[in-house]
Amino acid sequence: MNRVLKATVAALAPAISFADFAAAGPLEDGVSAAKNGDYATAMRLWRPLAERGEARAQSLVGDAFALGQGVPQDYAAAMNWYRMAADRGDAGAQSALGFMYDTGRGVPQDYATAMSWYRMAADQGDAGAQTALGLMYDSGRGIPRDYAAAMTWYRKAADQHNASAQSSLGFMYALGHGVRQDPAAAMAWYRKAADQGDTSAQTALGFMYYDGQGVLRDNVVAHMWFNLAAAGGNLVAARKRDAVEEKMTLVQIAEAQRLAREWRPTSTPR
Repeated sequence: MNRVLKATVAALAPAISFADFAAAGPLEDGVSAAKNGDYATAMRLWRPLAERGEARAQSLVGDAFALGQGVPQDYAAAMNWYRMAADRGDAGAQSALGFMYDTGRGVPQDYATAMSWYRMAADQGDAGAQTALGLMYDSGRGIPRDYAAAMTWYRKAADQHNASAQSSLGFMYALGHGVRQDPAAAMAWYRKAADQGDTSAQTALGFMYYDGQGVLRDNVVAHMWFNLAAAGGNLVAARKRDAVEEKMTLVQIAEAQRLAREWRPTSTPR
């Protein structure tokens, strides 16, 4: 899976945003249940609200079917619930519909339709949809490649602390796509995303410290970032960490491992 598709999945795979719910009620009680892994209870609370036409509940039921949480995974059912919520203006459902068309889940892959749904959500300020639009312009997926437009949408999402958008901005500065090549700016954006746990950004930081791009070469810090990304499932980082180890002393390896153990994310990626 290439970088752009990975970033799309990271930005848009259906997920419950618990921070959006604070007041008491069946919808919020369902969110609390889902947060604790009790998806059956969540669905029991959400389904009646969704059937009465509450858009946010419809979107959450769509998420449950898309992810197979509390119900068997069923993309067709997810699409039906997302459409009902999207038609009522729910930005999360619109973004999710874009993702389904973008990746061909439950429907034939259709980039033009995906972009239309993403745009509706992005215009409402949905950071995931803004990131997805940036990725489509970045890759030229379904539309002519336009780095300037990609940068615009990435920045909108990055300003909302979307880790995938921040990581993508790092790549744009590192490669000089749509902007003057600037390793220092790339480092800054990678760091924002990496500090949220984004494994692509952590891997990129590892390479920058290993190669001495925009920063002094430092195998210890490179190993730390590769190690963190590897722990998050990044296979490229795992292989590079092992290769870097061959050039390090036991003391350096121990220090890099200590740094990785003590590292903590600054916030949850959005």
